Amino acid sequence: MGSYVPSTPAQRQQMLESMGLSSMEDLFRQLPEEVLLRRPLNIPSGCCEMEALGKMETMAAKNTVFSSIFRGAGAYDHYIPAIVKSVTSKEEFLTAYTPYQAEISQGVLQSIFEYQTMICQLTAMDVSNASVYDGATAAAEAAAMCRDRRRTVTYASAACRPMTLRVLETYCFSAGTPLVLIPEKEGRTDLEALKELMDPAAAACVYLEQPNFYGQLEEMEKAAGIAHQAGAKFIAGCNPISLGILTPPGEYGADIAVGEGQPLGLPLSFGGPYLGFMAAKSALTRKLPGRIVGETTDVDGKRAFVLTLQAREQHIRREKASSNICSNQALCAMTAAVYLSAMGAQGLAQAAALSMSKAHYLAAELEKIPGFQQKHQGGFFHEFVTGSPLEPEALMKALEKEGILGGLPLDSAYKGCILWCCTEKNTKAQIDRLVSIVKEVAEK
Repeated sequence: MGSYVPSTPAQRQQMLESMGLSSMEDLFRQLPEEVLLRRPLNIPSGCCEMEALGKMETMAAKNTVFSSIFRGAGAYDHYIPAIVKSVTSKEEFLTAYTPYQAEISQGVLQSIFEYQTMICQLTAMDVSNASVYDGATAAAEAAAMCRDRRRTVTYASAACRPMTLRVLETYCFSAGTPLVLIPEKEGRTDLEALKELMDPAAAACVYLEQPNFYGQLEEMEKAAGIAHQAGAKFIAGCNPISLGILTPPGEYGADIAVGEGQPLGLPLSFGGPYLGFMAAKSALTRKLPGRIVGETTDVDGKRAFVLTLQAREQHIRREKASSNICSNQALCAMTAAVYLSAMGAQGLAQAAALSMSKAHYLAAELEKIPGFQQKHQGGFFHEFVTGSPLEPEALMKALEKEGILGGLPLDSAYKGCILWCCTEKNTKAQIDRLVSIVKEVAEK
């Protein structure tokens, strides 16, 4: 059966005999004939380690490694200090899971506690959980936190990330609760439309992102006021790097802060694994999904860590659970904690400021090329949308030939436009080269 099957042939035979069976075929006869596979599996035969490695290297050689990246839209190419991988790859830390007998693993619990503390500091919130799967899941779980029997309607801005909106839609559909899209106007949420849409009797929450999908900065304090006036909670989706220089959610009236934690030391990695962070005001502590680690003292009075709360989980509350989140991205969360520790407040602010200044420089240089004017006039962090006199996909292919991953071609109402992004990793030379190539292609 192979070296990865933990039981020996003798042990398997002993188990079969205990059931009154003599072979595996006798066991499978208990199943309907139509579900049995009476032929070999259609998979290649096995190979040795050297052959397997050779095949994997051949496949890996097909990947394109870009010299510079100007695309974001939710996953960002930030610089990761060498110490992050050095710490997180240590055998003592390298686990992706929190044990169910959590108190035995004091090291894992402490890493989660430190992560939670930093997320609270970053967002100016009172309590954080031990993370969820990704930013979109965090937004949907936050919306579920706000619903009750009377208040069931979730309001979400059309200027949010499309992926997050789709996950919100899935959660609301499954719960049988309404999701209302707030129109976007000139790249930002139309707050006047929100006022008209709000139902004070049924509104559960309002969800906006700062910055939004188009890179624009929203009027978050004003949006929070509209939500609270209708008796609803306000959920802020945040780019964690931007919080190095932007006002944190807890200071402009958010009840819950969520976001994608990938920028905090996690590589792009073909889309995952990432991590969703969640933080809230203390009044909502018992509604947070997943796990919350707390600090205490042991019988000897020494500092110790415990799994304090699992209020909404299905294995704790069973059929009364309001979430099926029963795990956390432990290794990703620890990576974020190590990254934040290495960067510190000053380093994070510098990364944010550099990302923002370089994006504004790129925007100004692109606007010198006819047809690449910005679509929105509002303030932006490190992403922005321009028009394009060229077919965006064709332009991206021209850039790819030069080892550059360009911006993201948009669709729907923004078809023919491009969402550009800069991080602190983009040098002036890289930006100038990008602009030069775009100009050259545009002049052909």
